[in-house]
Amino acid sequence: MKRAWMNQVVVVTGASSGIGRATALALAKKGAHVVLAARREEPLEDLARECEAQGVRALVVPTDVSDAAAVQRLADAARAAFGHFDAWINNAGVYLMGRLEETPDAAFRQVMETNFFGTVSGTRAAVEQFRRQGYGTLVNVSSTFGTVAAPYVSAYVASKHAVRGFSASVRQELLDTGIDVCTVLPAAIDTPLWQHTANYTGWRIRPVEPVYTPERVARAILRVLRSPRHEVFVGPAARSFAAMHGLLPRTFERTMNGVTEAQHFEQERQGHTSGTLFRPMAEGTGTTGGYHAASKQWLRRLLLAGGVVTAALSLRKRRETRGLTARVAQALGA
Repeated sequence: MKRAWMNQVVVVTGASSGIGRATALALAKKGAHVVLAARREEPLEDLARECEAQGVRALVVPTDVSDAAAVQRLADAARAAFGHFDAWINNAGVYLMGRLEETPDAAFRQVMETNFFGTVSGTRAAVEQFRRQGYGTLVNVSSTFGTVAAPYVSAYVASKHAVRGFSASVRQELLDTGIDVCTVLPAAIDTPLWQHTANYTGWRIRPVEPVYTPERVARAILRVLRSPRHEVFVGPAARSFAAMHGLLPRTFERTMNGVTEAQHFEQERQGHTSGTLFRPMAEGTGTTGGYHAASKQWLRRLLLAGGVVTAALSLRKRRETRGLTARVAQALGA
């Protein structure tokens, strides 16, 4: 299996921590060379040494993906070092929480610049090279919030819906070209993202359960690199939320509102912060953020499964009620 990855070159953005770091390490262990991009150079250098310990080459290219020219320089650096690249992973992202009217316009726009336009710039740069060589795999990391929504995260939700729709459109443009476009949609993941969050709520936050490991996302990304698929959900919660929203959209929105209020906030006040929107933080350079508790996952999955079953039964009951009402109305000649 490792032989299949030899001489493969993969560009990973957002590689300084979290999903990007986990993915780069997983690729290196498989034998692929990696091009590591993020704003923070020191964590990238540390990661490069870890990757090179696996016997592969690792190129560090500090990059702010909200700068289209910087993304083009990333692609140029990868070509200069390796002559080509086989895959590109648009993973860099930022998170913002706050009511719409309490969120500064500049902060809202920066979420879109990083999460969405950063993906657009990365896609442009990758597709240019892929067309030149006649093949390539692009992986755009969206989110469960690319299919559903929640309160206080309107900027993030908008950006991830945009990534999903954009990816689907570009995928159609590239049909039968040898270029694959894959979208990965993770549920809540245990990464330093939550420590880096731009927060205008006035309260400390934590991810909504269940929380999955970044290595789980990395494995999903490697699978689509080997066997491309249009869209891949990561974590049962991601698929379940999308299904529940499709079955009972109004009920789902009320439920998400309550879950967010109950789970997303700690009982501790915090002043407003722009997090890593405009500049990176020194802290939070690891793969995880310390939120995953494996011993509790079985309970979370059980509760989640119960929620899906309840939603399905509720939908069936509503349909039966509507059918009975229609039959009564018909009998009465209404």
